[in-house]
Amino acid sequence: MRRLQSDRRHHIRFTLNGSAAHGEAEPRMLLTDFLRHQIGATGTHVGCEHGVCGACTVVVDGMITRACLMLAVQIDGSEVRTVEDLAPSRDRLGVLQSAFKRHHALQCGFCTAGILMSLDHFLRDHPAPDEGDIRDLLSGHLCRCTGYTPIVRAALDAARELAGSSTNEENTHA
Repeated sequence: MRRLQSDRRHHIRFTLNGSAAHGEAEPRMLLTDFLRHQIGATGTHVGCEHGVCGACTVVVDGMITRACLMLAVQIDGSEVRTVEDLAPSRDRLGVLQSAFKRHHALQCGFCTAGILMSLDHFLRDHPAPDEGDIRDLLSGHLCRCTGYTPIVRAALDAARELAGSSTNEENTHA
């Protein structure tokens, strides 16, 4: 039987967390599966596979994206950020991750990567959110363990810390 041209694997070149990356994918492979199984970025979780739970949240070309709703071939030439990009090094947590740890904002951890990605993206444009802002953002994520209160506290704490560090950087450069 002759294979249709659309059944062939596609070579994908993209930027992952600031570094050049590439891989091959079938035309209908989801971005979640590509990142986890072809690239090894296992921090992106597969939850509902319908874009509802938010566990698979990544940033593609500066836009929050549900990786379970995107085909891998769609990221060719794109910039992709995953939760692996939040820590400054393998032995040091990022500001949001540290706040989650301090406030016990994770239990099973399944939803955490997606929530962290959404919060990181949100806080870049909204450095002084209030509790309502954070709760609105979290409405796109399902967490079955924490009850959201520790997540909100961690997000507000991280926002204050990030705002303080940017103020200190401005004063240092002035």
